[in-house]
Amino acid sequence: MDQALAGLPRQLDPRVLIGFETSDDAGVFQLTPECALVQTVDFFTPIVDDPYTFGQIAAANSLSDVYAMGGEPISALSILAWPRDGEMDDLRAVLRGGAEKMIEAGCSVIGGHSIADAEPKFGYAVTGTVHPARVLANGGARVGDVLVLTKRLGTGIVSTALKKGLAREADVAASIESMVTLNRAAGAAMRQCEVHACTDVTGFGLLGHAREMAAASAGCGAGVTLVIESGRLQLLPGVAEYVAAGAVPGGLKSNREFVEGQVTGAAGEVLYDPQTSGGLLLALPEAEAARMEGLYAGAYRMGRVVARRDTLLEVE
Repeated sequence: MDQALAGLPRQLDPRVLIGFETSDDAGVFQLTPECALVQTVDFFTPIVDDPYTFGQIAAANSLSDVYAMGGEPISALSILAWPRDGEMDDLRAVLRGGAEKMIEAGCSVIGGHSIADAEPKFGYAVTGTVHPARVLANGGARVGDVLVLTKRLGTGIVSTALKKGLAREADVAASIESMVTLNRAAGAAMRQCEVHACTDVTGFGLLGHAREMAAASAGCGAGVTLVIESGRLQLLPGVAEYVAAGAVPGGLKSNREFVEGQVTGAAGEVLYDPQTSGGLLLALPEAEAARMEGLYAGAYRMGRVVARRDTLLEVE
């Protein structure tokens, strides 16, 4: 995709505060001196068997990019692909699950688009608002910052273990609970802190999104390396066991191939695991990290930002 985007003509519009150039979570377009739009889109195939839960997860995942930019979602358009002979009750359940999460987020679903497709897909294009001076981007991490994450890791591994018949019911339930949890409360806590950079951890895994943060931060004027302290990472129940049993998603392997050239140190599989509706990854000063941990119970320190070394990422 980077190669395809590189060939597009550049649009020079001063109202575009954040475009696609830095691989950020969403685009930001300034409307007035006091208001900018945050715009994002995300959809995917089912990762759980229950259609209602699938709808919830798809909605939470789509909303996450707006929270990662420091914004509040206000409206959404649904995106649906459904088999012509698909079960109507299942379709209703998917839409209901998504709608209820949108209501929880205070985000109005105002329309959408659907097509017939043999493989179900569901998600949303979400619009949010943010003050132009309070936009958060994935670039901006500074030497001395602490890295904080707001959710445990391992949803892709648990989903793969479920497909292989290895996952325990309680572990699947814990993974689903994480995926359906909105980043709304984490985002609200974050907005009370001085945050230098933010992204949400989703399909590219922790190291993939950390790489984007390090690369974008270099574009802000200072070369940095993000150091991941693996002993501090919090994992969902059963993840280590399922990795040992061979429950490794295909996306994890792709993430490793893409990122490992920019990683120093021994990075375990979970650091490359593609997350669905993952947590927020923040770079912020030491005192603000402590403040974030106090404001949001799920937040925990798992790394630091240092002056640029040999690679963008180090794992300890």
